[in-house]
Amino acid sequence: MDRKTIRKTDRNTDKKADKMTDKMDKDCMSKELWKPGNMLYPVPAVMVSCQNGTEKANIITVAWAGTVCSDPAMVSVSIRPERFSHGIIEKSGEFVVNLVTENLTRACDWCGVRSGRDYDKFAQMKLTEYHSDLLHAPAIAESPVNIWCTVTQILRLGSHDLFLGKVKGVTVDDRFMDEKGRFALEKTGLIAYSHGEYYSLGKKLGKFGYSVRKR
Repeated sequence: MDRKTIRKTDRNTDKKADKMTDKMDKDCMSKELWKPGNMLYPVPAVMVSCQNGTEKANIITVAWAGTVCSDPAMVSVSIRPERFSHGIIEKSGEFVVNLVTENLTRACDWCGVRSGRDYDKFAQMKLTEYHSDLLHAPAIAESPVNIWCTVTQILRLGSHDLFLGKVKGVTVDDRFMDEKGRFALEKTGLIAYSHGEYYSLGKKLGKFGYSVRKR
């Protein structure tokens, strides 16, 4: 593709983008202003497992979790101080983020509305503790991806405390490894959480960088 063709293609792309922007401007002429709130959706719903000493292992469902750094690999989870798992993670200095699939949705929800003070969540939901040399706390064996973390910092933010965790290792279900040695995360059936509801992920719309990739 020569430079003239590239410039022409770029101009056509810009025109299409301008038309889309004009349409969006017309469609968004009227908006309501709300008070400050958390409306960053959808987000991953994850099950965070933890354990302090010889006490029973516990699980807390967290919707406010995310990647914060790639080198070193770090994640964060935000938890209310009154939650049972908050004290466990604060004392033990570790936690495991377990990704949630469609098959784990009910357990994910149940672990989010019941307290570990009153229940053994692993036993109640018939989940299996998966132990590793990485941490004392167990992961959830039924989860396809377990992210093992040690706490590096706790930020007292207000309603929630944010736990920064350095990733010590990741374990994955080898049933989802393909013939090329690639982990097929898209085949695990992950779910998302949006404004109080759980959703299965929809169809693939594109791949990172597809908007500028040459055809």
